[in-house]
Amino acid sequence: MDDVFQQRIRAAAIAGWWTLLIAAGFLTLAWILFLLLVSIRPAWYGSLLGPGMAWDEVQTVGLWAIAIFKMCLWLIGVVVVWLTLWSRQLAKR
Repeated sequence: MDDVFQQRIRAAAIAGWWTLLIAAGFLTLAWILFLLLVSIRPAWYGSLLGPGMAWDEVQTVGLWAIAIFKMCLWLIGVVVVWLTLWSRQLAKR
């Protein structure tokens, strides 16, 4: 029973590491696109958001969204490290 539990914890840790890797790649891509969008400031994007939206607001909302996503990734990273260490402790027993 313990061997099955340890394998499930290890599988959860591996899935967590893959999720963290993919999310970090997505965050990097989103940050690069955000920087390009803010530096270019295309007119079609302003019309897409609506008449009352200014570029200062777009920058603020985008920066907050990326910062919150980074905090979520940090939290996922802490959980994944804990699962990995727990799996190794169970494997030693």
